[in-house]
Amino acid sequence: MKIAVTYDNGEVFQHFGHTEQFKVYEVEAGKVVHMEVVAANGAGHDALATFIGELGVDVVLCGGIGDGANHALSEAGIEVVSGTRGNADVVAEAYIRGELTSAGVNCDHHDHGHDEDECSCSGGCGGCGGGCGAPRIILEGKNAGKTCKVHYTGTFNDGSKFDSSYDRGEPLEFICGAGMMIRGFDAAVVNMEVGEILDIHLMPEEAYGMPDPSAVLTFEIEQLAGSENLEVGQQVYLYNEMGQPFPVKVVAKDDATITLDMNHEMAGKELNFKIELVEVQ
Repeated sequence: MKIAVTYDNGEVFQHFGHTEQFKVYEVEAGKVVHMEVVAANGAGHDALATFIGELGVDVVLCGGIGDGANHALSEAGIEVVSGTRGNADVVAEAYIRGELTSAGVNCDHHDHGHDEDECSCSGGCGGCGGGCGAPRIILEGKNAGKTCKVHYTGTFNDGSKFDSSYDRGEPLEFICGAGMMIRGFDAAVVNMEVGEILDIHLMPEEAYGMPDPSAVLTFEIEQLAGSENLEVGQQVYLYNEMGQPFPVKVVAKDDATITLDMNHEMAGKELNFKIELVEVQ
């Protein structure tokens, strides 16, 4: 299977018809065995479906997509999962695990005064993750407000590893001080020098917080697209106000409602990170 993600600087590019690159993942037995970034070579809305088909792609993951492009891809037998945001690798892995549902056609071509044929931002300007305006900087430091690229390894107190950008082969990119990262991680990077490696230990209050009973919410199934196909115990992804995916767990479901635990799976845990600042822009 091949997955193509609209791509820009490590993130899912939000406007399918204007994407200049795709990141293509080749998947075998549920694992990514090869990935590469492919230039769209100036292909527009009408040509992108043909371009994607020639790559042998089975699935396209994107942000916004219009009816014409969605129809062309579907006619070519290519699955479309729209409404995705955040790190492209994370989103691709979420799809492989069966944790994404499509938002369908979500470009209306008229929001916010954008040019004709440009996709509107799902959720309005508050959900663009910086696409429609400058993010609010909440930290002070020499890297605050700048785009930083870091490599990192995260471990629990027993030494077991829970995440590593080194394993993915690509540094994590984010706007420092904008609340895109957990507070302790963001605060560590805000004054780092390029090339510096820093070890930090975070208490839950500096990471994912303590479990919050009010974060267990019940929704009407008919109001949450795709939820009718979910099962108790399954983990799926929603998106925060910065457009980043975060996992939630289905903890209860009946014929009319579904209950999701939005507490992060690492809520209440102490975390350790080794952070290497690779680049600041």
